[in-house]
Amino acid sequence: MAKPTTKPKNTSGPKRTRKPSADALPTREQLLEALAEQTDIKGKRDLAKIFGIRGDMRRPFKAMLNELEGEGIITRTRKALRRTAALPHVTVLDIPTDADPDNLHAFPAQWNEEQGEKPRVQVLGGRDARVVPAPGDRILARIDAGEGEPPAYTAKAMKILDKPRRAHIGIVRMDEDGARLVPVDRKQKEMRIPPGDLGDAKDGDLVEVDVKPAGRLMIPRARVTAVIGNPASEGAISLIAIHALEIPYRFPASVIREAEQAEEASLKGREDWRDVPLITIDPHDAKDHDDAVYAELDTDENNAGGHIVTVAIADVAAYVRPGTALDREAYLRGNSVYFPDRVVPMLPERISNELCSLKEGQPRAALAVRMVIGADGKKRSHSFHRILMRSAAGISYQQAQAAIDGTPDDKTGPLLEPILRPLFAAYETMTKARDNRGPLDLDLPERKIILDEKGMVKDIRIPERLEAHRLIEEMMIAANVAAAETLEQKRSPLLYRVHDEPSSEKLQSLRDFLGSLDIAVKKSDNVRTSDFNGILAQARRAGNIDQVSEMVLRSQAQAEYAAENYGHFGLNLDRYAHFTSPIRRYADLIVHRALIRAERFGDDGLSDSEVEKLAGIAQHISATERRAMSAERETSDRLLAQFLSSQIGARFEGRISGVTRSGLFVRLLETGADGFIPASTLGQDYYRYAEDQQAMVGDRTGEKFGLGDPVTVRLLEAAPVAGSLRFELLSEGTRGNPSSSKRTIRRPSRAQALRARRKR
Repeated sequence: MAKPTTKPKNTSGPKRTRKPSADALPTREQLLEALAEQTDIKGKRDLAKIFGIRGDMRRPFKAMLNELEGEGIITRTRKALRRTAALPHVTVLDIPTDADPDNLHAFPAQWNEEQGEKPRVQVLGGRDARVVPAPGDRILARIDAGEGEPPAYTAKAMKILDKPRRAHIGIVRMDEDGARLVPVDRKQKEMRIPPGDLGDAKDGDLVEVDVKPAGRLMIPRARVTAVIGNPASEGAISLIAIHALEIPYRFPASVIREAEQAEEASLKGREDWRDVPLITIDPHDAKDHDDAVYAELDTDENNAGGHIVTVAIADVAAYVRPGTALDREAYLRGNSVYFPDRVVPMLPERISNELCSLKEGQPRAALAVRMVIGADGKKRSHSFHRILMRSAAGISYQQAQAAIDGTPDDKTGPLLEPILRPLFAAYETMTKARDNRGPLDLDLPERKIILDEKGMVKDIRIPERLEAHRLIEEMMIAANVAAAETLEQKRSPLLYRVHDEPSSEKLQSLRDFLGSLDIAVKKSDNVRTSDFNGILAQARRAGNIDQVSEMVLRSQAQAEYAAENYGHFGLNLDRYAHFTSPIRRYADLIVHRALIRAERFGDDGLSDSEVEKLAGIAQHISATERRAMSAERETSDRLLAQFLSSQIGARFEGRISGVTRSGLFVRLLETGADGFIPASTLGQDYYRYAEDQQAMVGDRTGEKFGLGDPVTVRLLEAAPVAGSLRFELLSEGTRGNPSSSKRTIRRPSRAQALRARRKR
């Protein structure tokens, strides 16, 4: 830092220094040096005087200070600023993915290397800990600085945090002025890439960049640090979401090595079920088969008309044991992620597609549940078994359905009488109990994106929902319930799949909306799943099922994993656990280990250290599930935006899928693509957001555009990198009473406005 040229008259205040140059701000290093040398600096005003900050320089100077404070490099005590010399009492820590699960350590998430090497922090745990983190987690922690220099830091986790997007990802675009970066995050603005900072990147490349403010006004500039690939040429749009959300997609060498060294499980310690004709029913293009089913009439005279249903699930726990590299990587990933152009698996192919895939005719290790179903469809009893099985056949949903409908093929013909008919008969019986239970009857169609050989959208289809699909779903639900019941009976800890009932706020919003449609709903917050099914039944009769289904879906809480049980509202079940997909979900692997421990099936069950960490595991895998859902949704948005980018100006039919103060969200009927119509472009009136109606209502005309309304739109803009579309509204809204519409307007609160912005 430049030394002052004259001694100030008032020696009691901070020393005045000369600006680094006529028009430049001080560097971060100069700011930190001033804070270290002049201990009497009271705040930003003193620092501004030291560096002669005035006029247009005040705003970027303040931004620099806020950035330093946000990174934890400087701290504020009342109005005094100081450089951070030690970790604050509460801070954010990152636990390395290769940390010892039984002796965790962490490092500060933000650290200025000028202060020296990052301090290592010991993370304390134990049975009494309310939050139990694991390798790979980011935590908010309370810090204790022990004796010594440097301090021996220890931390107690307060909360496990979702990791933010740390990487700056974008697409390089060349123009006459050089290179610019088009960020994948819709909220970020484009940046210029100086000529010397482009590296080996070319036009269209997906790159990772460092962002640094430059110049007097601190305009952000991007510097390419890594070229990830070119989605257009490689047909890998999913690369954007994978890197932006930091999804691990390459297995470390140690994990591959363990997978390759794994040996097939033997009959030792297992029941021999190789003669039981279990079959797998999967999508026609499935590469792994982790569940098999079999059913037969119960010959017990005390259960006349009943069935015995068996569900066998690949025994992943036999190959992925606690504390191994395979286990650490599976935990880190939490689940497989499914994109239209690829799958990012939780486990290496050697495990998921070979040893744990229940291939036809191959002996495979499995955990099986044998359920006795009464003639009323209710489960009377069940038992778990660790087995060696051999799949009698692997068929698709379409094959199974065609066979039961009267058109079997060469493969399903021999299976029809001995296997398929008993399976469908057992399913029909089980549906009695399902209908009596009354799970939430939201059967929303899911579109499937079909890609061509270049990885671009070829077609969008709504796959037909077959009874064969429902058969497998019902049997998997029954097996999941049985797993939860057994573990509770054995007083074993487990991970539940839980789904809370809707909050009071969401219920009130739903009531307001349904009131505008003259659909009656009880006023109590003590609602049951059957209440929602009654609402949906009324909507079907009234012909507005689309609007109501959308609002009912929005009123629901998000399902998650938890070590404590509070039931599954959507399925209307008191207890529920995920047991049926351990190849692709870590939660199911934990439940398998718990069953192995509870039933004394072997020494590879749930470990004591895992039992202590179940709460943290639940938080982590709930976060990885949300990350996977975001990645899949964003990739679909980008693929659809790219598919429609050649149809600018075209007209489409759609429905209003969301209403906010800023405008309308519209979902196209044919493709399912979502786009936005700004409120400022609606009609010839001034439109206000009527929250109770989930609509935009015109002040003068009363014209209304509401949730679920059919509309015709024109595509004005498509941004494939961001996955966004902008429409122009061509159709008119419904006409109402202007004065009435004004009375029903309720301006959203600040919290509601913030939530609406976050949804966008």
